[in-house]
Amino acid sequence: MSSFGKAPPTYTPTIPNDLRAVTVSRHTLRLVLTAHELGDFLDVAELLATELVSNAVRHTKGPAALRVRWSPPGTLRIGAWDADPEPPEPPVPLERLGEVEDGRGLALVRACSDLWGWQPLPRFGNRGKYVWCELAAA
Repeated sequence: MSSFGKAPPTYTPTIPNDLRAVTVSRHTLRLVLTAHELGDFLDVAELLATELVSNAVRHTKGPAALRVRWSPPGTLRIGAWDADPEPPEPPVPLERLGEVEDGRGLALVRACSDLWGWQPLPRFGNRGKYVWCELAAA
């Protein structure tokens, strides 16, 4: 059971547009989940955060942010905000992953999460978007 309690915090570290931010975000997510006794989510959550943050950093030029939120009774939402308001490219079907260079990240997000989506979201004076996914407790 999570130690988030009745009023779960939301963690939203801002990250630079730098590929090293992907590793920093992954380690930050691991620390947050471990501190809140959500270790059951670690492996899948790290994979999903890596894909979301990597897309935010690789495909945009502005700032980005990782967002981690626990919603009782058992949903972990992980998302990445970036400064590009354009919708993400649709995920590649899993059976075509070996044929394409781009689109694999969101295909993995779709395959490994219980729910995913995106929405326009202004932040830091930029129009931007927020791409998120959810993992439900077993």
